[in-house]
Amino acid sequence: MYEDKTLTCKECGNEFVFTAGEQEFYAEKGFVNEPQRCKACRDARKNASRADREMFTTTCASCGREAKVPFKPREDRPVYCSDCFAKIKEQESSL
Repeated sequence: MYEDKTLTCKECGNEFVFTAGEQEFYAEKGFVNEPQRCKACRDARKNASRADREMFTTTCASCGREAKVPFKPREDRPVYCSDCFAKIKEQESSL
């Protein structure tokens, strides 16, 4: 049904394989266009937008340690470091 295809990345110009499995996945999802970039260029493009994220420094409401968060903390809401946040989420899911 599907056969591996060799495509050329429009970003770097390198050839990459669009496997039969990937083609089947694209068809199942309803995608009509073939990928235009190799995996490395797709990943680099994805990560480029994440690097611009502004981080804010605050104090954890649970343990008092410094915490960096990707949103501006408000005075009326507690903010937790990643360790305390994970513990709280774990406790909530076990209820």
